[in-house]
Amino acid sequence: MTGSRNILIVDDEQVMRDSCQAVLSKMASRIEIAENGTKALDILRASSFDVVILDLKMPGLSGMDVLRTVKEENPQTEVIVITGYATIESAVEAVKLGAYDFIPKPFTPDALRLITGRALEKRELTLENIFLRQELETVLGPDAIVGKSKAMLAVAELVRKVGPTDSTVLISGESGTGKELVARAIHRHSERRNRPFVTVDCGGLVENLIESVLFGHVKGSFTGAIATKHGRFEVANGGTLFFDEIGNIGPGVQGKLLRAIQEREVSKVGSSKVIKIDVRIIAATNKDLLNEIEKANFREDLFYRLSVVPIRLPPLRERREDIALLANHFLRKYNQKLKKEVKGISEGAMKALVNYEWPGNVRELENSIERAVLLTRGEVIQSSDLDYYGLTANSRLEGDTGTKDRLADVEREHIIKVLERCHGKRGATAELLGIDRKTLREKLKRYGIEAR
Repeated sequence: MTGSRNILIVDDEQVMRDSCQAVLSKMASRIEIAENGTKALDILRASSFDVVILDLKMPGLSGMDVLRTVKEENPQTEVIVITGYATIESAVEAVKLGAYDFIPKPFTPDALRLITGRALEKRELTLENIFLRQELETVLGPDAIVGKSKAMLAVAELVRKVGPTDSTVLISGESGTGKELVARAIHRHSERRNRPFVTVDCGGLVENLIESVLFGHVKGSFTGAIATKHGRFEVANGGTLFFDEIGNIGPGVQGKLLRAIQEREVSKVGSSKVIKIDVRIIAATNKDLLNEIEKANFREDLFYRLSVVPIRLPPLRERREDIALLANHFLRKYNQKLKKEVKGISEGAMKALVNYEWPGNVRELENSIERAVLLTRGEVIQSSDLDYYGLTANSRLEGDTGTKDRLADVEREHIIKVLERCHGKRGATAELLGIDRKTLREKLKRYGIEAR
């Protein structure tokens, strides 16, 4: 699957314009034409194009001048120059200035299609490489969901059903429950699987830079904008755009995000040029967005636009039957990654794992198994190998799922223990707990815990 492809043809000869448009008609979703350089720049400044077919010899503003302006204002746009035999030297100079390639007159339809196809592929690869595709396939494979509990089997079934569609999905769940993992699984089950999966970490964005990250910006649009940058929407074109912790986006940006999703178009900060986008939206949140709507922190219309298909991921304490399966999965993973040969988990250690409340959910469990595999001196993980996480310290609670108050007490005690081991450093504490810094700050505030 490809995103929308846009081509601009610039030539002062109508026959040439019409011929090129007819030859390339099946290769693009939109083709526009311009009879001179001035009109071409007007069109380019009003909209975004992947490839420009540009005649070098034109009256008025020359093709070389147009090329220089295009590469300055839209460096990722590929330009193919058309040249006569007498201007081959100029064509070579144009390539030095940033043109993708040149095609001498007269040329065949197949030659034009071939060079244009290559330019379009280069443009698409460039956008993908800007983001580096984020990661290769995750080690968990195409299904990417580990669990045998009824709740997780239901999630897996929903992923298989919604994956092949283009429906917008809202995944809710506590930090560390695997929301991004589920989003990636949906992407892999879709027709967009071979296109980019681009993540926007809403919790880690600086408020005044969110628009630039989402929509991109043009050079000079604000202090520090030293070059034109592509936004996440443009980079994800043809693929999936995943908003992690969408509830952290401020009200000021929510309206612009809603418009982008509804209209399927964006404009870079500092530009009025409209860029058409073709992306699937998946969002995730650890907040109760309905409650946030009541508090006027989140737009109701954006919520309903995002939650066409809602998926709730249960916390690990609500699916304890999955803990042993997950623990053994992470054991195999980190044996391979750390080049270790730990053969298993003792009965006592597994009992401690199953009965622990896991405030950091699956992420905290994975962290605990990784550290145990790394530090154990035996062939089997023992309860003592889990002491770092305070798991055995909570063994008195074995068999007691507890009340909400009991869970809060356990979580508070555990956070204090990890803080002490990390000498009060919040970053290290959040990493060991398997939660992000913002979630840790909220928990410290809720429990009245002091930390530097």
